[in-house]
Amino acid sequence: MTTRTYAPFDIMGPSDRADARARLARIRKLAWLLNGAFRIPGVRMRFGLDTLIGLVPGGGDTISALLSLYIVHQAWRLGVPRPLLMRMLGNVAIEAAAGVVPILGDLFDTAFKADLRNIAIIEQALGPL
Repeated sequence: MTTRTYAPFDIMGPSDRADARARLARIRKLAWLLNGAFRIPGVRMRFGLDTLIGLVPGGGDTISALLSLYIVHQAWRLGVPRPLLMRMLGNVAIEAAAGVVPILGDLFDTAFKADLRNIAIIEQALGPL
């Protein structure tokens, strides 16, 4: 698979590039906190705050989905093209739908890591900043 840059980042000025790099760094850090900040001792699996938030009954999965949608919104602001935004929304929808199932949904969420998948899509679309 070839990496393709979609957005016109070659015509960005230095301050615009710096802003895009800073925004990408912030959402990358958020995705890491949500999906991979902690390690389960004795197992190679990582989890994040998203898993813990999802355990809160009556709204945890909604909060997780809203945080994931924030990452998609930032991707839109960075100029990620519509087809990739739709793929990112699909990742969020899959995770949110699975989160409805108690416990099993949280285990799926821990393994699927939609936010880190979405960061990879953003980085692929933007190429080197």
